[in-house]
Amino acid sequence: MRIIGIDPGYAIVGFGIVEYERRVFDVIDYGAITTTAETEFNTRLMEIYDDTCLILDRFRPECMAIERLYFTSNQKTAIAVAEARGIVLLAARQRNIPIFEYTPLQVKSSVTGYGKAVKKQVQELTKNILKLPEIPKPDDTADALAIAVCHAHTYNSQLSRFAK
Repeated sequence: MRIIGIDPGYAIVGFGIVEYERRVFDVIDYGAITTTAETEFNTRLMEIYDDTCLILDRFRPECMAIERLYFTSNQKTAIAVAEARGIVLLAARQRNIPIFEYTPLQVKSSVTGYGKAVKKQVQELTKNILKLPEIPKPDDTADALAIAVCHAHTYNSQLSRFAK
């Protein structure tokens, strides 16, 4: 199964594409879509949409795993991130790519076995699981790969329940 993991944002959208077959990961590609603060916000959204479409068309993932938004403080930032996230979801839906959402707690639990793990632990274990030489940068990219790993583990777990 080819999975694209997405860590949404409007300055940086992290993405990571992995193949997951028979409990083995193969990293296809990862990186970040970046926009600059000087660019008008609606133009930033268009850049995110265009780049997301290019990535989806190039790598043709079978599903998208994306972080579910959870904000406790800055509502202005939350709205902007939600708008950027919506653009990414639109690009996936236009291509009939199934979308799966995970909370940060779910991602941490799936990758580390502990829902309150710190970011560095999640990144280090993601690196190890995927057999990468180093933790991908920026952090959003590492987070996107962790989200993809979470989906692979979760989806595989759900399938095994139906096989019984």
